[in-house]
Amino acid sequence: MAYKHTNSKGTAYYLHSKEVGLRSGRTQIIYYFAKAEGHDAVDELPDGFEVVENQRTGLPILRKKK
Repeated sequence: MAYKHTNSKGTAYYLHSKEVGLRSGRTQIIYYFAKAEGHDAVDELPDGFEVVENQRTGLPILRKKK
């Protein structure tokens, strides 16, 4: 089951990951939230990260723990 975050407005978002190629030739994993659970959904938060919410829009954001 994918990691699910419900924001303050009551909307559910699911965490996804994707491996992208950078111009330098290096590959990097990016994380993003979507309203629908897709095939690239992640089961749990990556180590060292936390979910915060944009106060104005209510969109969840994944950031490194301080």
